[in-house]
Amino acid sequence: MSTVVSQDGTTIAYELHGDGPPVILVDGAMCYREAGPMRAIADQLQATHTVCLYDRRGRGESGDTLPYAPAREVEDIEALAEALGGRTALLGMSSGGALAVQAAAKLGAAVTHLLVYEPPFSAEPADSGTVEQAEKVSAFLEADDRSGAVAAFMNQIGMPLAMIEGMKESPEWESFTAIAPTLAYDNEIMADGAIPVSASEVTAPTLALAGGVSRDSLRWGAEELARTVSDGRFETLEGQAHDVDPGILAGRLVEFLEPHHDQ
Repeated sequence: MSTVVSQDGTTIAYELHGDGPPVILVDGAMCYREAGPMRAIADQLQATHTVCLYDRRGRGESGDTLPYAPAREVEDIEALAEALGGRTALLGMSSGGALAVQAAAKLGAAVTHLLVYEPPFSAEPADSGTVEQAEKVSAFLEADDRSGAVAAFMNQIGMPLAMIEGMKESPEWESFTAIAPTLAYDNEIMADGAIPVSASEVTAPTLALAGGVSRDSLRWGAEELARTVSDGRFETLEGQAHDVDPGILAGRLVEFLEPHHDQ
């Protein structure tokens, strides 16, 4: 493990694997190096790329400096990019995709490629329940009920209540509740669910993906993002859902990062 110090003094933990053009993997909500899909994706990519796995602030072995702002997480990615030599590709999953969009807009030419999988942007934020769902999670966090916040989030993303109750008895639940405060961070990144205005400033070639069996709303977010950035395309990964197969996603990323991918 290595660390970088972000602009506000926060220590960000990361590790590098493989050799080749760099790519930073940006986790979504409730995920970090030891929980979520990114380590499996890194295993698939390291034969062709230098892969940066990192803990977003407030998770794993990274620090956390309050007050929080999405701009601080963009600065974290900027510090990692500088550690990788100044230029890097970004892969963002779910709300991590929304964060990667903000980073690509801010960092400009320092981001060589941007790939996002199912960023949960909403076509009609006022009707989507995005704000209401975020407020439920925030209410639990304000009451210092981390377990309630995690359960509310899992229910929000479509997990049945019976399954959530069963998960509360598993050893993993403690690791979920440990990073529960960061759910508020992802809610701030997503705001009202609308694609950020800054997305139009993204100049990096962008591939926005959605699973073929995912909800239409997740497909919409990826499609609309591809239309919003200056050099975007949308594709479907047939047979995949939000819980995408790491090997399939990594394989598509490798193809996208090939120098001749757009010829």
